[in-house]
Amino acid sequence: MIRVLRERHEAPPEVGRRLRLAGGINRYGEPMYRAVWGWSRLGWIGGKWTDHNDDGSILREVVELRHVPKYIPHDRWHVERWMPPESYGSPRDWYGYTIERENGVSVPALGPYPERGEYEHCVTLSGPQGEFVQLTPSVAEYIARAIEFGKLARSAERRRAIDDRERKAERDYDSWAFDALDDC
Repeated sequence: MIRVLRERHEAPPEVGRRLRLAGGINRYGEPMYRAVWGWSRLGWIGGKWTDHNDDGSILREVVELRHVPKYIPHDRWHVERWMPPESYGSPRDWYGYTIERENGVSVPALGPYPERGEYEHCVTLSGPQGEFVQLTPSVAEYIARAIEFGKLARSAERRRAIDDRERKAERDYDSWAFDALDDC
């Protein structure tokens, strides 16, 4: 029997508190951001799996859903942001896009529809050469605030671009109108 051991860690409570303060909570009262250890974060993957024994011989092939580690590298902290279920489309769309068929068996490649939303990857904590960086409350809060600021900045930037386009359209029309009147 193959037994897989995974190194598991929980983020310190103070990290969770600081992420909640920086990012707020979702409609279910859960934090918008959370920190997870790579080996501890599992996700659904559906498809055809080939299981091997110790000497590498094939034991079986099966089409099924499996809960597997979601992030690489496994030995790093990852910060995730909650996404609402509607960001994945409708359940019908989800299954339409993710169903895989193998040997007459259908399996949702990304698992069941995320009815309560899902946490998605934002950043992996690592140094310039990919080395381990310890998760601290300050680092976690900085990441969440930077993401939130980026969302606000993009929103303000879009609004500014729309306003600029409208002002240019008005100037172009005024110029055209004055030129038309001068020709009269």
